[in-house]
Amino acid sequence: MEEDCCATQLIYGDGEFNADGLDRFVKEVKLAECGVSYGVVAVVGPQSSGKSSLQNHLFNTKFREMNANSVRSQTTKGIWIAKCVGIEPCTIAMDLEGTDGRERGQDDTAFEKQSALFALAVSDIVLINIKGYSNYALIINAPQPQLMRQEMFKRSLDEQDKPFLETFFQVMMSFGIPRKTMFMFVIHDNSKTPFQHWHPGLRKFILNVLFSKALEEIWNGVPKPQAYKSTRFSDFFSEEVVVMSSYEEKEKFKEEVAQLRQRFSHSISPGGFAGGDRRGVVPASGFSFSAQQIWKVIKDNKDLDLHAHKVMVATVRCEEIANQKFNQLINDGGWLALKEAVQTGPVQGFGKRLSSIVGTYLSEYDIEAIYFDEGARNSKRQLLESKALDFVYPTYTTMLGHVRSKALEDFKVRLEESLNKREGFTSSVRTCTQSSMLEFDEGCADAAIQQANWDSSRVRKKLQRDIDAYASSVCSAKLSKLNGNYETQLSASLTGPVEALLETGGKDTWASIRKLLNHETEFTISKFSAAVADFVLDKETIAQLLQHLRDYSRNVVEKIAREEATKIMIHMKDRFFTVFNYNSDSMPRVWTEKVDIRSITKDARSASMKLLAVMAAIRLDEKPDNIEKVLFSTLMDGIVSVSSSQDRRIGASADPLASSTWEEVSLENTLITPVQCKSLWVEFKIETEYSVIEAISVQEAYKRSNNWLPPPWAIMVMVVHGFNQFMLLLK
Repeated sequence: MEEDCCATQLIYGDGEFNADGLDRFVKEVKLAECGVSYGVVAVVGPQSSGKSSLQNHLFNTKFREMNANSVRSQTTKGIWIAKCVGIEPCTIAMDLEGTDGRERGQDDTAFEKQSALFALAVSDIVLINIKGYSNYALIINAPQPQLMRQEMFKRSLDEQDKPFLETFFQVMMSFGIPRKTMFMFVIHDNSKTPFQHWHPGLRKFILNVLFSKALEEIWNGVPKPQAYKSTRFSDFFSEEVVVMSSYEEKEKFKEEVAQLRQRFSHSISPGGFAGGDRRGVVPASGFSFSAQQIWKVIKDNKDLDLHAHKVMVATVRCEEIANQKFNQLINDGGWLALKEAVQTGPVQGFGKRLSSIVGTYLSEYDIEAIYFDEGARNSKRQLLESKALDFVYPTYTTMLGHVRSKALEDFKVRLEESLNKREGFTSSVRTCTQSSMLEFDEGCADAAIQQANWDSSRVRKKLQRDIDAYASSVCSAKLSKLNGNYETQLSASLTGPVEALLETGGKDTWASIRKLLNHETEFTISKFSAAVADFVLDKETIAQLLQHLRDYSRNVVEKIAREEATKIMIHMKDRFFTVFNYNSDSMPRVWTEKVDIRSITKDARSASMKLLAVMAAIRLDEKPDNIEKVLFSTLMDGIVSVSSSQDRRIGASADPLASSTWEEVSLENTLITPVQCKSLWVEFKIETEYSVIEAISVQEAYKRSNNWLPPPWAIMVMVVHGFNQFMLLLK
């Protein structure tokens, strides 16, 4: 199937740019796929000079041609483009409206300049079509000296093509040329003697001397900005002059066209006659936008800065490519699956997979934007990369959260297992922490992506804080449990002995309690100190723990004392009945007439009084007091009558028990106040009085049962008065 040239009008005769037509053309010829491997060839020249015919023969295009039998008139209106059929790489032919058409009238010069400027801006090769050189031949064969012939040649060139060339050079000065443009002057041979039959030296003289010098003269005569005052024609252009047979010599013309056509194959490649300089070329994907913007600037009579335009096109196109790649990224199936998987838990190989996904679209961007301006390309790539990384960062942080959580949970499991094996707490925490932090670092390395250098130190610090907090809580729990165990041991070792000592109520009761307390406390503290040595606590903390145990042991004793103080009446009565009812051998007393109940009662009450004195205050600080002396002097030595409450009195003029405090005893160490002791003693005597009375009654009864003889005086009376009767009886 024959390839279509897809001829399209790019700019209408009224100057309107056919953007939709250009977009269709780009799609039909697949121009966007070419990168910078494409060429643009523009053909300019006077009206009816055969521009369209030259391109149709040279590039197999189908531009409209002038009817040779009609009057010379405008054939091409505006600017047309077509694909050069059979030319590789992809080459676009551009057919411009003639530069000297009469149809436009006063507008001719304006559109001529605009179209020429547009051709210069977008083309790699500009074919300048010059019809006929017979006048040049006559000048060359003239008998005048060389300088005169050169002036005659320039004057002839001025008359035929200078207006067109001056226009072309003038518009070129309005913008900076990013690279050299190839000018190919095509002169159609309409002389009687074909150019190829001329002497080689004469041909060389025409092409290399007369024509080049004439072009340089025209270039020098064009007004230039200050920056270009000293520039030469060769600084901006490379030129070549091609002489072809006229269209009338069809066979010869076709043969020469075929030869020239071969030169256009790979003309833009390195070594091609166009030079292969692609640095200033707009990539094919941006050609449509670039051409439209160039024409807009030209049409608005604004200064055209091709370098700035190139950057602008690169910026727009690279941004379009970047947005396209970003949209493809956010809808990528692999990315969506990875994101969903991360929501439920850690994903092995997360970083590698995400790096591949992000890297794919960055690479695609690099491929599609490779030929655009480096600055704009890199800037938009950085934005694309930053935007993509910002987009995936929340998922990365979620992944880090999973890694942190797993490392923390593994730390807890390892620590529990280590402690269950009876390994030291501090060494267990240190080992488990190192393992978990290493696990986290490995997880971060697995989650890291190549395109970013994200800092995971914040999450790592949080993990370290969580580990420290958990270890601290476990330490506190272990210490609390350990402390509880030793408190239990202290309580068990103190409760029974202290209760027994208090119930005894001896003279050295509190001295014995203090000795017991000190011994049990120091013994427990020594064991506790050895147990907490592995926790690596600071001295202050250890001191606080030890002091806590000391305080606890003291509190245990004080608690026991307070509890026993609440039962003092029971203990006093028990002590009284024990002493009163049992002898020193713990045998029950028999209330015979020889037993001194009053003395026993006094001893029993004295024993109870001593118990009351012992229980009246806590004496753990070895401070002396007069509690027992006061109690005995007041309650035992005083006269107390229990027959009637109204007759109760104490023989002292000032009652030392009429107070709520003891001298030399603090309030917190007071168990039973003086006034409470007095009240208890009265109650005690009342409750024990019955036992004394009962004992006396028993003794009296015993006496009566064992004393049946009459009194001695009765016996003497009976002996005296009954002697006679007794003697009588004997007789």
